Amino acid sequence: MEIRSLGFWAIGVLLIGSLIGATNGSIHSYNNEKFTVKFNARFFHGGSEGLYASKFQDLNSSSSDNPFKGKSFIRFDDVTFVRTKESASKQNAMQSTAGLVEAIILEVKDRDRIGGIFLKSDAICCTPELADTGSCSLGEVIVNRESNDLEWPRQIKTFFKGNKTEVTMSPETVVINKTGMYYLYFMICDPELDGTRIRGRTVWKNPDGYLPGKVAPLMKVFGFMSLAYVLLGLVWFVRFVQFWKDIIQLHYHITLVIALGMCEMAVRYFEYVNFNSTGMRPMDVTLWAVTFSSIKKTLSRLLLLVVSMGYGVVKPTLGGITSRVLLLGVIYFVATEALELVEHLGNINDFSGKTMIVLVIPVALLDACFILWIFSSLARTLEKLQIKRNMAKLELYRNFTNALAISVLLSIAWIGFELYFNGTDPLIELWRMAWIIPAFWNILSYGLLAVICILWAPSNNPTRYSYLAETGDEFEEEGISLTGSGIKSTEDVERNELLFGLPDDVEEGKRE
Repeated sequence: MEIRSLGFWAIGVLLIGSLIGATNGSIHSYNNEKFTVKFNARFFHGGSEGLYASKFQDLNSSSSDNPFKGKSFIRFDDVTFVRTKESASKQNAMQSTAGLVEAIILEVKDRDRIGGIFLKSDAICCTPELADTGSCSLGEVIVNRESNDLEWPRQIKTFFKGNKTEVTMSPETVVINKTGMYYLYFMICDPELDGTRIRGRTVWKNPDGYLPGKVAPLMKVFGFMSLAYVLLGLVWFVRFVQFWKDIIQLHYHITLVIALGMCEMAVRYFEYVNFNSTGMRPMDVTLWAVTFSSIKKTLSRLLLLVVSMGYGVVKPTLGGITSRVLLLGVIYFVATEALELVEHLGNINDFSGKTMIVLVIPVALLDACFILWIFSSLARTLEKLQIKRNMAKLELYRNFTNALAISVLLSIAWIGFELYFNGTDPLIELWRMAWIIPAFWNILSYGLLAVICILWAPSNNPTRYSYLAETGDEFEEEGISLTGSGIKSTEDVERNELLFGLPDDVEEGKRE
């Protein structure tokens, strides 16, 4: 009962823990997006990423072939603003500045320096009253400049010309010399520019490549995990070959999960290497990585389920429930694959939070089904082994239960930490720690697989982990009789009766 309650415990936290968003990319694309009205301004969020300080503080320190080598920067590529024809028609064709759009780049800790907070005003754009005090320029975003840092927050202005409907920003590359979480906003203060849209893209780069700062350490994690899976695979292969005569079906399943984990981590590592060098996710490599990940997740859960059912240890087959196990696996794979594709192949601006929830909820519910089924099956298997007094296998399953319980408790604790981490850091100021959250799940999954490999490692004593009918594993169904002299089948007893006759007391009992 304790195992079942532990399974129910995990369901609630799993439903919440699955609501983890996708990783940001280094190229932010804008596809004819609208500006949003807030207070007296119209703004568009152009992106946010953690950026490390440039290794060189001026362009002359860099390589002459690549002046931005070793530098962090934000580059504006063909960013174009399109206003309505109605708005453009109100302007004079000869007017050189007929509408202002500002790009504001700021570090998250300087967020209070944008708008009139320091002037005790809710305004974002300068009003005539504030302009009269000399605190800001009318028609522009209010920026609080400090004497020791006059360049930041960075303010880049772009003016519409005459009565033209479009204007493209001048090519601009902003070098980042301080480590921090940077936000980019495009802002409009002129109410005549209502309905303006934006298209183009911005490229964000760290000193060592295009990987966003919050996920850059994961490249090393995937490299380390690849080596860890290779090591586990080599040890498992040696045992597999050494005791190949005592191999059971379960060992092939474990081998497949190890191989998939090895492939997944290797493909993930090379995907991140390519992403870091080009700034773009290679479609084919990412698709393979996502598929390997989905297959491994599915087979890992199926492995836990069939082990909990006692497959190959307490029973030789799954019997009539095989089709249900396979059906759950297929549905889980499809749901996971859809979620992974959206997370890793979609642009960060391509889908909303509601879309993500629609994809996350089925995966969370299926995970809950797996948890319930695993713990209920484990409870029945332990109960059966206790009844049969099979102490070797009972000890094996107790160790497995303890490992599974520890992993569930660690998962619950980590999900609690993750919720606290995300809840107390809405602006991602602790972005340099964010990589440890996905890294933990990979390490935990590997640890649980390693435990299964240790417990079910091939050996010269297969009776410890394999199903053997003659040991009385299924005595209820096979009609096996236990006597003081050993194990005898029903056929053997009947043969003895014919050859030697029945004992006197049995004869008398039959006559009666």
